Amino acid sequence: MYETTYHRPSSVDEAVALFAKGSESKYLAGGHTLIPVMKQRLASPSDVIDLARIKELVGIEPSGDGIVIKAATTHYDVAQSSIVKKAIPALAYLASLIGDPAVRHRGTIGGSIANNDPAADYPAALVALDATVKTNKRNIKAGDFFKGLFTTALEDGEIITAVSFPVTGKAGYAKFPHPASRFALTGVFVARSPGGDVRVAATGASQNGVMRVPAIEAALKANWSASALDGVKISADGLMSDIHGSSDYRANLIKVMAQRAVAAAG
Repeated sequence: MYETTYHRPSSVDEAVALFAKGSESKYLAGGHTLIPVMKQRLASPSDVIDLARIKELVGIEPSGDGIVIKAATTHYDVAQSSIVKKAIPALAYLASLIGDPAVRHRGTIGGSIANNDPAADYPAALVALDATVKTNKRNIKAGDFFKGLFTTALEDGEIITAVSFPVTGKAGYAKFPHPASRFALTGVFVARSPGGDVRVAATGASQNGVMRVPAIEAALKANWSASALDGVKISADGLMSDIHGSSDYRANLIKVMAQRAVAAAG
């Protein structure tokens, strides 16, 4: 059994200082990634720094051009938030689909995007909504934040403090979930800005994690309707193929989920 020192800082600055002191420090948010890998002896941090009790990292606030969701806010709180439901209903709906009640009450938006699981829900929303990830050091556009499979632009010791979502004209999300884990075999988030720009992002389909879908974006920009996608064909190149579904299957799911997301957006 290895020795780990558990810390519960009360501020971001204290958390950063504790991280720097440890020889193999890890931040803990909801714990759905770190705790299982520690149990499997795949990680043996010298110090575990719990961010969940830092008050400045919890909460949801309206901003001048959208909303700000702080990093330690749980999926449940995002799903139930009247602020989110009013500004971006599709984001609240997405949060309501994550895992099961136990996961939603403990897991956090910051922990989810920092882990960047290729089948996680939030990355699709961040990319489609052109959100900004705020850290204790800088602001990072979502398109620059997600770098690939379980990889982000975060530097060692850097802490996500919040995610800023701009106002959108219409948005919708649909996913085909794995029946056990509830992760997305494929999920698609569609968004149309007040100016008419369209962004579409898919999760659970690509080998590299969240991906934009230009063919669907172009079709929806010309005609915002589910039927506009009838003739669109999605290439299977670079898509995942595993025991749950082939790359061709996932390519078709991208189109079908996009149609459902558009229908939900109205």
